[in-house]
Amino acid sequence: MEKRFDVLGIGCTAVDDLVYVDQYPPRDAKIPVRRRERQCGGLTGTALVAAARLGAKCAYAGALGHDELSEFVAQRLIAEGICLDYLRRQAGVSPVHSLIVVDDRYHTRNVFYDLTGAIYVDCGWPAEDVVRDSRVLFVDHLGVERMIEAARVARAAGIGVVADFEADAGPPFQELMGLIDHLVLSEDFAQAWTGCDNPVEAAQILWKADRETVVVTCGRQGCWYIGRDAPGQPRFQPAFRVREVDTTGCGDVFHGAYAAALARGWGVPARIEYAAATAALKATRPGGQAGIPTHAMVESFLAERRSDAERQVGAAEDDCGGV
Repeated sequence: MEKRFDVLGIGCTAVDDLVYVDQYPPRDAKIPVRRRERQCGGLTGTALVAAARLGAKCAYAGALGHDELSEFVAQRLIAEGICLDYLRRQAGVSPVHSLIVVDDRYHTRNVFYDLTGAIYVDCGWPAEDVVRDSRVLFVDHLGVERMIEAARVARAAGIGVVADFEADAGPPFQELMGLIDHLVLSEDFAQAWTGCDNPVEAAQILWKADRETVVVTCGRQGCWYIGRDAPGQPRFQPAFRVREVDTTGCGDVFHGAYAAALARGWGVPARIEYAAATAALKATRPGGQAGIPTHAMVESFLAERRSDAERQVGAAEDDCGGV
């Protein structure tokens, strides 16, 4: 069935003010800023930009206000080709505003965020027909009641629901967790939620018969996942080794790439590999959304890595006399 959108996002957006320093300072220190820039960010915002840059037709049906930060986000989403026909504007609403300090020496970052005006709940928005006109619904944990309502509609229509959660947002959150059939969580949150001390056990506890995929991402180590193609069997996707420049947004980019691959109808291992490659490439470039690669770049990267692997196998066979 033809759908208007590949990925519909209804969660949070952000304005990220990035400050680059030689090294993150100790307490009470003064250090020079090497450069600064402003980018659009947010769990859902960055995932949508990633999916759009990878070729997916995307729409944002969340809420923004009329302030400068809201206008900045709207213009950046439009520039990425993301449809804003279902964006709701309301006074007093604003994106998350984050200050991100990037350590150029160790390629890490610290995020300081302000949620004032960003928690927006308006059940009944977007309309049910908008949700049904998408292949994938993308949600996060800001405004749980609205996420639950949209996720119910999507699940009833057989539409995949991909989630990016970073915190338990209160009593209704348990219900939202139960509605997600493509659950992609960071190692820290997955282990905190399940009470486990390793990602494999966390993935096994999070797996349910009505889920399609559970993924626990472990940063530079890779990720563990369980899919309906092999229910109950944890598998490991190693992270691609790259020269890191800036890891800002890598987790959100992984989510967006996974959603784009899901909308294409790819199988579980292909979705995971594609998301891992996209996140790795993003880490080689500065900025959260600015560093997101295109689909052609990811495909070229994967082809090169596969060729390298085949050459290594061939060399090993030659060393063993072809055995």
